[in-house]
Amino acid sequence: MQAGSISEALRRAIAESGLAFIAIERATGVQRASIARFMAGTQSLRLDKADALAAFFGLELRPKRKGR
Repeated sequence: MQAGSISEALRRAIAESGLAFIAIERATGVQRASIARFMAGTQSLRLDKADALAAFFGLELRPKRKGR
């Protein structure tokens, strides 16, 4: 996985939250089995599910500044 990737940011947010997958599922509608497979690296997430998780954890995607 590429450093600084969206997947990496989501995995870090989930891991650092300390929340149980069931709590994240209840708050976002993303099934805990999908979260577990994503965290294990055996499955990617659909964009709508990644969007729901990103919104829940307060993550946003911004363009890089030129020259960086």
